[in-house]
Amino acid sequence: MNNAYFRVLIKNDYIYNLSHPDDQIAMNWVAGETPWGTIQAPDGLALTVQRQFKQANRLCETYIFHNATPFDIFIGEGDIGIYTPFNDDYTNEDYMKQRCNTHIWCGSSFSYVCALRMGGEAPHLGLVLTHGSINTYSIHRNLQLRSNDRGDFILHPSPFQLSPNDDYILEWELFWHNGIEDFYQQLRSYPHYLDVSASRYVLFSGETALIRLMGNKCSGDITISKDSQAISYDRSEQGINFEFFAIKPGIHSYSINIDNYKTGLSLYVLPEFADLLEARCKFIVRHQQYSKQGSHLDGAYLTYDMETKQPVYSHVAHDHNGGRERLAMGVIIARYLQIKKDAELHASLEKYINYVLRELFDEDTGIVYNDIIKNNDWDRLYNYPWMSTFFLEVYKFIGLPEYLLHAYKALLAYYKKGGTEFSGIDIPMEKMISLLRAAGYNEESEIMLKNFRLHGENIIRKGANYDKSEVNYEQSIVAPAVNCLLQLYLITEDGRYLRGAEGQMRILELFNGRQPDYHLYEVAIRHWDGYWFGKRKLYGDTFPHYWSSLTGNAYHAMGRATGNHVWFTKAEHSLRGSLSLFFPDGSASCACVFPLYVNGQRAAGYMDPWANDQDWALYYMLEFLHGAQAFG
Repeated sequence: MNNAYFRVLIKNDYIYNLSHPDDQIAMNWVAGETPWGTIQAPDGLALTVQRQFKQANRLCETYIFHNATPFDIFIGEGDIGIYTPFNDDYTNEDYMKQRCNTHIWCGSSFSYVCALRMGGEAPHLGLVLTHGSINTYSIHRNLQLRSNDRGDFILHPSPFQLSPNDDYILEWELFWHNGIEDFYQQLRSYPHYLDVSASRYVLFSGETALIRLMGNKCSGDITISKDSQAISYDRSEQGINFEFFAIKPGIHSYSINIDNYKTGLSLYVLPEFADLLEARCKFIVRHQQYSKQGSHLDGAYLTYDMETKQPVYSHVAHDHNGGRERLAMGVIIARYLQIKKDAELHASLEKYINYVLRELFDEDTGIVYNDIIKNNDWDRLYNYPWMSTFFLEVYKFIGLPEYLLHAYKALLAYYKKGGTEFSGIDIPMEKMISLLRAAGYNEESEIMLKNFRLHGENIIRKGANYDKSEVNYEQSIVAPAVNCLLQLYLITEDGRYLRGAEGQMRILELFNGRQPDYHLYEVAIRHWDGYWFGKRKLYGDTFPHYWSSLTGNAYHAMGRATGNHVWFTKAEHSLRGSLSLFFPDGSASCACVFPLYVNGQRAAGYMDPWANDQDWALYYMLEFLHGAQAFG
């Protein structure tokens, strides 16, 4: 089934290959474990699949479900699934050219998929629903590929009922586009399409969001409700506008019905940021700090199980040990104490500092240990910049030079161990140089700057040829590379670093979507964190996960480097998106596993019960808000 725009290989009604005839790389956009068009459905439904080019540049797929029984059939959530395995994995060495980042919006009547080639080279593939309704999706993945395969996507029609001999029709079109802006521009050409957007998706109490509906359908008969209560709205030639006032913390969902076309959007409200930050710090001190005299863990900030109300520790499961990402809790408390004095938090931090120096850090060599008893069964380079950030924040709070030198030694050890060739997360380049210079440590600052420059040169030299890490390729490999180059530009004003960062930023942006839901809007694709960091140990899309905020951190740095306010807006959206991992009482979740099912196990947007490492997201938001200004 071919024409001037599509090359489609079909066998037994399944699509095995879909590519663009002019694509020199001949990327197959629909490869997966299960072929495109495979159906999961209850007994009694007969299926007809039709494919045709309604327009030369549009491939239309129609799935007709027929009730072939003498009984009514009621279809519930997830009862029918259509496999649409967009080629989204990191198993191929040529993933930048042969794989895509897949952004899915199950928006009922107004559903779509925006697939973007990982390297950014057009053409890209889009899907838009033209008949029927899709309200959620699931994932089936090959667990032997572990974190490197996002899995096969399964789109689920919204619940419906069929009388005997009746049909239900689901139809969509596939089309090529040149990038996310062109994708949405093409969506707007469909007469039924409704563009739904909000000025904010995660709000703090007292804030307001402007919600807009735009499209040809806006002239129809419209009913809008918030949390099941009908609301009023303003209609103009530009569309429909109404405001949301953030009062009650939690999820707030809108349902929109226009001429029986249905969609919606979701917002999330938190307490005022100052209140949230204080509540979180108090929760850490009162629930997540372990106290047992004589124990190596005495003073540690540990993972906490929100279900059992108990701390969690395992030396065998590294992501639940006494070090590593858990340093975020010490970082956020040290940062908070620079803003507001608190005797309880201060005493807790002192105890934690003693724990870190006793169990996790060598004051002479700068070696950062993976776990208590100064254990380095895994000498993990990621740990070093986090330890450096921790000591920098302690130094800024307490002011003793020894902590600044601890931070310096940790980063120096990182580079001695090959850090210039490794994409460490949260390398505090700019803060390190500034504080060393201000304290008169000029020799140390020059040594560190030399290492930073070597690191930056390696990033520029490699370009998009990223080294493998704990995952072959991911957003948290690209974001730190961008951030390192931007920090170097802000330190040195060398334009080569800015130009290098701009090139890599175009790749980083491809991980982020714009679906009108607080889980998804400017939240980077990640899909393994629930397994490694959570209690349920379930693979699957994590929207959000706290490391998505690394992209917001990079956007923030780009805004500072260029002065372009657009980057600050994008940064705030991205950073706010990760804050939905926090709750008003200061409790938190390490990840939200978003799909309806993952390998047949129900997820449905559950918040994992373990509060683990998510405080990095809170720290980056605090940095974005410039500390004390957040309380102004």
